[in-house]
Amino acid sequence: MTTRPNDPLLLAGRLIIVVMQAILGFAAVVLIIGLPLVFFLRDKITAEARIEYANPDLVFPLGAVLGIMVFGILFLAGALWFLRLLRKIIDTVGEGDPFVPANAERLTLMGWLALAAQLLAIPAAGAALYIAKNFEEQDGITVDAGLDLSGVVLVVVLFILARVFRHGAAMRDDLEGTV
Repeated sequence: MTTRPNDPLLLAGRLIIVVMQAILGFAAVVLIIGLPLVFFLRDKITAEARIEYANPDLVFPLGAVLGIMVFGILFLAGALWFLRLLRKIIDTVGEGDPFVPANAERLTLMGWLALAAQLLAIPAAGAALYIAKNFEEQDGITVDAGLDLSGVVLVVVLFILARVFRHGAAMRDDLEGTV
């Protein structure tokens, strides 16, 4: 089936994904450019932070900040890959044939990417808490950390959907073989 229905929901989905990819791509570029800038300008950043917070003993947590930036780059790369896979799935729906083995593989990979994002969040939160600890005496700086199960649910749903699509593709192949 190669017909492309003019489905407004699919068009909206594609548009949203393209916009999200552009925003995430821009954010990734900013972090990639910012990483060496933070490293090489750390003394200037420390001096300005000491003035801003009126604390001559303030120590800039360079390792933690660079770590969070690296985690951010990795997260954004995974999110861009995730959205690319989702866009390919939407394209197969638009073509009228979503139950193909490639979509099952895409959903499985999306599940692994979502799991990786959940695991990356753990050390990133630790680094953020470390930075907050360094600035805890300063007014207005707070960091909340907690358990959010929505990411875990997403991982499970993606792996289950991958099995459903794998089974649907096999059933479709069996049906085509009997006709």
